[in-house]
Amino acid sequence: MRHFKLTGLTVMAALLCGSCCQEALEGGWVSTDRHFTLKADGTSCKTGLDKAMLQDSAFAYYAWRGEKTSAQALVWAGKELKDLHVTASSLKSDTKEIPADRISASFIKYVMADVLKEGFGQCGNRNKGQYDSLFVADRISKDTLNTLPDSTLQPIWISIAVPSDAVPGTYTGALDIKAKGTKTLTLPISLEVIDRTLPEPSAWSFHLDLWQNPYSVARYHGVELWSDDHFRHLEPVMKMLAAAGQKVATATIMDRPWNGQTEDAFGSMVKKTKLEDGSWSYDFSIFDKWADFMERMGVCSQINCYTMIPWKMTFDYIDGKSGKTEYFQCTTGSQEYRDYWGSFIKAFAIHLKEKGLFDKTAIAMDERPEEDMNNALAVIHDAAPDMKVSLAGSYHESFVDELFDYCVALRDNFPAEDIARRRAAGRITTYYTCCAERVPNTFLVSEPAEAEWIGWFALANDYDGYLRWAFNSWTVDPTKDGRFRTWPAGDCFMVYPDGESSPHFERLVEGIQDFEKARIMMKEWSDTGNTATLDKFKEALKSFNLDTLLEEGAAPALRTVKEMI
Repeated sequence: MRHFKLTGLTVMAALLCGSCCQEALEGGWVSTDRHFTLKADGTSCKTGLDKAMLQDSAFAYYAWRGEKTSAQALVWAGKELKDLHVTASSLKSDTKEIPADRISASFIKYVMADVLKEGFGQCGNRNKGQYDSLFVADRISKDTLNTLPDSTLQPIWISIAVPSDAVPGTYTGALDIKAKGTKTLTLPISLEVIDRTLPEPSAWSFHLDLWQNPYSVARYHGVELWSDDHFRHLEPVMKMLAAAGQKVATATIMDRPWNGQTEDAFGSMVKKTKLEDGSWSYDFSIFDKWADFMERMGVCSQINCYTMIPWKMTFDYIDGKSGKTEYFQCTTGSQEYRDYWGSFIKAFAIHLKEKGLFDKTAIAMDERPEEDMNNALAVIHDAAPDMKVSLAGSYHESFVDELFDYCVALRDNFPAEDIARRRAAGRITTYYTCCAERVPNTFLVSEPAEAEWIGWFALANDYDGYLRWAFNSWTVDPTKDGRFRTWPAGDCFMVYPDGESSPHFERLVEGIQDFEKARIMMKEWSDTGNTATLDKFKEALKSFNLDTLLEEGAAPALRTVKEMI
């Protein structure tokens, strides 16, 4: 469990502009449930965003061994300050130490966002003048802060990765914030390590599937696609994903499977060449390179290959005579479709088996009609009967025993007996959120607690995990402007270039950790006959439903269950 523990009086419940606009650097601890915004003109304290619930004294919290836990501090000053630095010390007990390199402290920098529209559904064209804009503190930056403007609230994110071999007990340290010409502000830290151990992320049972976009990384950094420089820039981003327990590598087996719905369209990782005699030749070298790289990063449980049913139903190939890329359109029920994909699936299956990848690779589709899915399944079954298939889309009873990896929308009702039967057969059942949900979500303006709520909703509804369509499909410059032409700001990405995180992503990971911790505790309560505690916990899980979320927000339900693990 993790929570605020006051060792002194709570002060400054609300900072009015007159009290926050002081000359000296001031600050304190604030809940990670809070996120901070500026108006589009960059003003905060002087325009009303001057209230923050602070916990005065040491910020005390609890964590298991092997758990990554977070805190948030807030600083401000009544004059402009230059050259801000933040440093976290090591944490020490009487005899042991959690070294400083296990603790990160970073300024959360403001990114331009837009507000959400009222009601259900946030999808569709969204020009930058259509909705009010604001700055949201979202990018957990690795850099110093060059300037802290006069009377601006500046949040700081602290992460502690507790070693798996840490000795249980209380550890103390401090957070130091420095600025040119001011006295150092020191905020005490207290961490109690519990005598329980969370497994390594690679061993977590939670099936996390956040779609990666390698093309976005190449464009942002201005490097050649699939070059050594490209993979060098990919590495910090994908290592961060692996540390979150990601199970699935996102691969593309055709050009523009989603018709370019992101700033950087996905290309094909497979070259398909139609020879002059009508036969086909395939080059899997880029796919192999990507699969090998993701395995080295630690994302090696599954490869989902998109897609046999693109959104525009346009299919690519290289003309063997001219060497040019050509496109054609057809329906899933046509002979042309069956020939195109039947040949590919047969060759792909052979290649995967040669590489030792067949058992963990799936042909993946998303949000496609039932008829088209049935046509695609018929082609797959004929070409490679043992090939796994994945779908993120609506619930269809006919697919329950058909699909290896089945992900349904948040509001779909996947029957409990179907989930149980699928799990017994070794199949995976998850859920997803997207632009359709106003809440819960991970938009830039979403409440951070909603991201953690996602893991608990999976637990409460017996899902194996969670999917979201965009981990890093960056806008033109996501570090400054997260707005996009078709989706709310933040819908396209959760993290930033060079391995910079966000409060939403950090809270999502905390929810996944909670999922693992809760499963461990529920098993222990069951094995030891502690039915009273188990029943009480299961009752508390019932609060993770959409009605309660809409009425109360995410934080109250989280506080209740987190105290129990």
